[in-house]
Amino acid sequence: MRVLQINTVCGIGSTGRIATDIDTLLKKQGHESFVAYGRDIPKSCDTAIKIGSDFGNYSHVAKTRLLDQHGFGSVYATKKFINRIEELNPDVIHLHNIHGYYLNVNLLFKYLKKVNKPVVWTLHDCWPFTGHCSYFDYVNCSKWQTGCYSCPQKKSYPTSVILDNSKDNYSKKKEIFTGVENLTIVTPSKWLAELVKQSFLSEYPVKVINNGIDLESFKPTQSHFRDNNNLQSKFIILGVAGVWEKRKGYDHFLELSKMLRPDEVIIMVGLTDKQRKRLPSNIIGISRTNSIQELAEIYSTSDVFINPTLEDNFPTTNIEALACGTPIITYKTGGSVECLDNDCGFVVNKGSIKELLMKIDIVKNKGKSSYKNYCIERAAKLYDKKDRFNEYIQLYKLSGNNIF
Repeated sequence: MRVLQINTVCGIGSTGRIATDIDTLLKKQGHESFVAYGRDIPKSCDTAIKIGSDFGNYSHVAKTRLLDQHGFGSVYATKKFINRIEELNPDVIHLHNIHGYYLNVNLLFKYLKKVNKPVVWTLHDCWPFTGHCSYFDYVNCSKWQTGCYSCPQKKSYPTSVILDNSKDNYSKKKEIFTGVENLTIVTPSKWLAELVKQSFLSEYPVKVINNGIDLESFKPTQSHFRDNNNLQSKFIILGVAGVWEKRKGYDHFLELSKMLRPDEVIIMVGLTDKQRKRLPSNIIGISRTNSIQELAEIYSTSDVFINPTLEDNFPTTNIEALACGTPIITYKTGGSVECLDNDCGFVVNKGSIKELLMKIDIVKNKGKSSYKNYCIERAAKLYDKKDRFNEYIQLYKLSGNNIF
């Protein structure tokens, strides 16, 4: 079986690592596998295929910023890539994030409808069924159910600084993304699956496959992190994000820092240099890292992992923390709550800093050791990437009517 995956990035970030983990598993089982990507430098894949160029990406960004036509640039790059797909002749095409300034979705889906190959599409956010945004919980918007217009998040990703083209985008996406004969949608969370069933993508079968992680890398890991940062006697509250913004709860960590005791400290991983310079003294800021070893060390040495996300799908950071034996406290948001049970953390009402602090106190008083084994066992049982991503391989075979 020959599988082609398509994603914004390859081997970096959560979606990029999911793609390369599936790629590695396919190759170990004797299949042929390729990952096509649009941006940054590929990692962990010797059969990566670049789509377009930096100039094409910048042109697509300009079209998005000025005209709010994200997904409708990159014409030349997409035509060239489709020729490459025809040469490759994959048995299954697996889409991940097709937004990100590198693909023309109209051209891609015209090809998918014409070629009639099995297609699996993993939705990592809500962009495929909205007129603009990738999430809408933060502004409590339901226009996506009937038709977008006057987008309240025009300046959120993918940012448009001038026009609001959400109405036209919605109509075009509805026409473009529907009508593929053999397409199965996968969502990492039950929450997103339910949203898909309420959207114009409801004609497709939807399967939930949770994200998986490498349990050989994400596990309790010894380090000198506390000693190196003079945190030997501190209760460490950890937050990790690829990009820290309001949606991820950046401001909530700043508010939480005002209520901490002298023996408590916050560590935030994934901050920009500009954000780090503005932190209060009881928050230690760390730049984004793609080093799994470093992440595992930080997760392991922390006492509690806080995820104050205001809208999210199925955060990989949650299960990375679990696998390292660190209990989680998260807002009742999207699919973020789905990885928890009462033995390994707490779910609190969205936006309640006071409730966050109360649950932190419970973990502090009981001690991390009261949760550690439950967290590790839950991660091993439910989120081993070998088990989760094997579900994709079985889905590929099923989509191909078992002819492989």
